[in-house]
Amino acid sequence: MQTGVKLPSINFQTRVRDESIGGPNPFRWEVKTTADYFAGKRVVLFSLPGAFTPTCSTYQLPGFENGFADFQAQGIDEIYCMSVNDAFVMNQWAKAQGLQNVKVIPDGSGEFTRRVGMLVRKDNLGFGLRSWRYAAIVDNGVVEAWFEEPGMCDNHGEDPYGVSSPESVLEYLRAASAEKAA
Repeated sequence: MQTGVKLPSINFQTRVRDESIGGPNPFRWEVKTTADYFAGKRVVLFSLPGAFTPTCSTYQLPGFENGFADFQAQGIDEIYCMSVNDAFVMNQWAKAQGLQNVKVIPDGSGEFTRRVGMLVRKDNLGFGLRSWRYAAIVDNGVVEAWFEEPGMCDNHGEDPYGVSSPESVLEYLRAASAEKAA
């Protein structure tokens, strides 16, 4: 992806809580669109190889969750975490992480990830098709800034992490804000 490019229009299959259903699993399917998530908002979107994986669960997701107020202070309305995982997995991961601020987006079929050019094979880890790690600042559905980890390729032997970290994205936002103020 490049700055200035509009995000692809995709339908995401999500599960939302609906108490009218009752029982131990009161959730129903709900289709959300790219517009539902991004229209009229300035957001941080970050994507990672998989829910419950070490770097994602230990550093990246908690960093964005814990830094939410700092991102809001820089004009960010929402922070979204996307992964090529289904809604069931993403919801359980959000629950396990105790998320209050970051919202998860399931890209179960990898269609969004494919359309933004970030779908890679991770067969070497038994994952199949997954997202390469990246982050973006998106303003009203248009990419304002893009943070892609280096070395994108199929079956990469490592999991690079740094460029798309919460610290890197926040540093960019602060610098951009200081530049506007000058």
